[in-house]
Amino acid sequence: MKQSAAALPQEIPGDVIHALVRAVVAQVQRRQAAEQDILRVPVGVSARHVHLSPEHVEALFGPGYSLTPIRELQPGQYAARECVTVVGPRGVLQNVRVLGPPRGKTQVEISRTDSYLLGIDPPVRDSGDLAGTPGAVLVGPRRAVNLEEGVILAWRHIHMPADMAERWGFKDRDLVRVRTEGLRRVVFDRVLVRVSPAYRLEIHIDTDEANAAGLKNGDHVQVIIHDQ
Repeated sequence: MKQSAAALPQEIPGDVIHALVRAVVAQVQRRQAAEQDILRVPVGVSARHVHLSPEHVEALFGPGYSLTPIRELQPGQYAARECVTVVGPRGVLQNVRVLGPPRGKTQVEISRTDSYLLGIDPPVRDSGDLAGTPGAVLVGPRRAVNLEEGVILAWRHIHMPADMAERWGFKDRDLVRVRTEGLRRVVFDRVLVRVSPAYRLEIHIDTDEANAAGLKNGDHVQVIIHDQ
């Protein structure tokens, strides 16, 4: 059946087409600009763990002992096969992972929930800031070591490559706010930025923080660049 002339589609004027194209291009450009202004950071949930000094590696595992890497965490940093038991006044934590390589001072990083079980009250500290912190007993396969200090709740922090920090205008030890995603989303305030050319981008939070926000390894959070 032939269509009548009145039923045929009308030709769209050129100026209307150009206006539509300009509108679509502008929308795409706005979306790209918005995406470029969002710094999304992968999540690494940091379970309880121990950093050992070389002396304590030998004391706990034997003379001349070397840690056995099983998984890279950050470039040059790894989870080791070895584990220890952490003993406090009221309880123990078994199979606490040792991270390597060995450090100058032994450091135990736990969550607030862990501290209740152990019966100690560690402060929130940046890694390495151990003055005045409580101690604990570490038990290895060879012997036990009594720490006078070294147990902390780790300050949540972002490992950031130096080139990325320069691009986004951050410097080492800046404090930022981070917004999580999902049904239990929260805003983490006072997140420490650590900058190094050797770092791979990742935010480290402990298990209590991850559970409160419904986060797991590999999820992403957003650094709040501009408050809305």
